[in-house]
Amino acid sequence: MKRIVLFLLTNLAVMLVMSVVLSLLGVNRFLTANGLQMGTLMAFSLVVGFTGAIFSLLISKPMAKWSTGARVIEAPSTSTELWLVNTVKMLAERAGISMPEVAIYNGEPNAFATGAFKNSALVAVSTGLLESMTREEVEAVLGHEVAHVANGDMVTMALIQGVVNTFVVFLARVVGYAIDKAVFRNNDDDRPGIGYMITVFVCEIVFGIAASIIVAWFSRQREFRADAGSARLLGSNLPMIHALARLGGMEPGELPKSMAASGISDKPGWGALFSTHPPMEQRIAALQSLK
Repeated sequence: MKRIVLFLLTNLAVMLVMSVVLSLLGVNRFLTANGLQMGTLMAFSLVVGFTGAIFSLLISKPMAKWSTGARVIEAPSTSTELWLVNTVKMLAERAGISMPEVAIYNGEPNAFATGAFKNSALVAVSTGLLESMTREEVEAVLGHEVAHVANGDMVTMALIQGVVNTFVVFLARVVGYAIDKAVFRNNDDDRPGIGYMITVFVCEIVFGIAASIIVAWFSRQREFRADAGSARLLGSNLPMIHALARLGGMEPGELPKSMAASGISDKPGWGALFSTHPPMEQRIAALQSLK
């Protein structure tokens, strides 16, 4: 619950700041006496749609460290830490990316990768994952996260989120204007009525749910790619298959909302359409089908 409240408050704060800035710049003046100015509305929608996504991407690393309590391994103090750093370094070299920061955090079995740029990323694993899996399985999980970084998945997902956000903002206001003018408002009154505000609010919720389904679908495809990427980096699909089979029998550690799609596994959502990760059975079957 705490992570959800924090996520909602952050987005509300971003929306408030954007509204004030756009009002000062006049970018939100898309409602005129002659109707909607589509060009101005599209500009407004693009700014609102992408600002939150890009802002979240740029602060993803510090937010990840803060929200999970992850401790970056600056100088390995144990054999496990030394092995982690050396393994990530080896995988990063094979993937052709710069060495990510490596971190450990306290929690149930999970791992994640984050960062705005593939050459300055963060790979973190939980203590629960290290304690419950073999080194071969942990290596496969690390390969999965390094593959996320090499594939540029964090940037891709931010761009996809920005695109769907733009359509949500744009379509909600078009529908709101049409319904307000046709049902609630006198044609002689050029000002938006209460019907416009109510309709926009409802449409943003409905279209936002539909957008979440689209983003979740893309996230699931990225998981299949990261699994295959781990198999390529290790030269075999068996370590990743074993790791997924082990994770399938565990309760995954909960990650902050903004990083759930980057974890090695996630708790099921409201349904399959909203899940950021495919079922373990499907992921294992996809790996088994690899040549």
